[in-house]
Amino acid sequence: MKAFFRNNKKILLKLLAVIAIVMIAATIWYEVPVTEHITISGEGKIGFPVRFALVTDLHSCYYGKDQSQLIRMIDKEKPDAILLSGDIFDDRLGQKNARIFIEGVADRYPCFYVTGNHEFWSKKEDEMKEFLASKGVTVLEGNARNISINGNDIDICGVDDPTYMTESEWEERLDGADKESNSENYRILLSHRPEKVEAYKKYDFDLILCGHAHGGQWRIPFTKRGVAAPNQGLLPAYVDGLYELDDGSEMIVSRGLARERMPYPRFFNHPEVVIIDIG
Repeated sequence: MKAFFRNNKKILLKLLAVIAIVMIAATIWYEVPVTEHITISGEGKIGFPVRFALVTDLHSCYYGKDQSQLIRMIDKEKPDAILLSGDIFDDRLGQKNARIFIEGVADRYPCFYVTGNHEFWSKKEDEMKEFLASKGVTVLEGNARNISINGNDIDICGVDDPTYMTESEWEERLDGADKESNSENYRILLSHRPEKVEAYKKYDFDLILCGHAHGGQWRIPFTKRGVAAPNQGLLPAYVDGLYELDDGSEMIVSRGLARERMPYPRFFNHPEVVIIDIG
């Protein structure tokens, strides 16, 4: 065996160099953000098409000067509103990039926001919420807001992340969002956590929008499965795309936009903005 390595040292070194180059190229490639499109019916409640941009798990990451790369992606799709489903800010990277992004979109699109766990971990969630409200973003904390888009009545409901809540405290927030909304309208729930499906099934929200799972960080190629996700463990069930829940609700989980925040790359798992067409 030693003689084999000695005689083929140059070939082995070249092979290792090629593998290293491929790994570096793959790491760079899978950090490039993409736009994913999902089309769903309006459950008989949407008469004219509506388009939303779902933005999650930005974690205050950098997307070009003035967040121009991310903002251009959204502008190109011309959404009717932007839905922010948690961890837009981060507890370690600071608020700068998240604030720049919000300032870049909030004056052009109706924006709706709920917290994620990292906003609470930062201990600055109140400051973040005040900033968002000052820019015209609707902050949802266990309540709902009605919006009319293209003649459709849509209730945007939302709950804070349950990081420091008991299960019953968090479900009280869900109750509040449910009671403030009208079941005759198309009802969207913003909630950071996709693993809470058993709680969502107790209600009849038409669409639930989540993040948190980061696509499983390393996705298994040609599947919607990831390797691991927070609060779901190994081979998590809800990490990417559209899921039909037992109660008839639909849930969309975004892979999110976290890049430099993570200690390891996103193999087979581009950061994404999800464009949702309803109707």
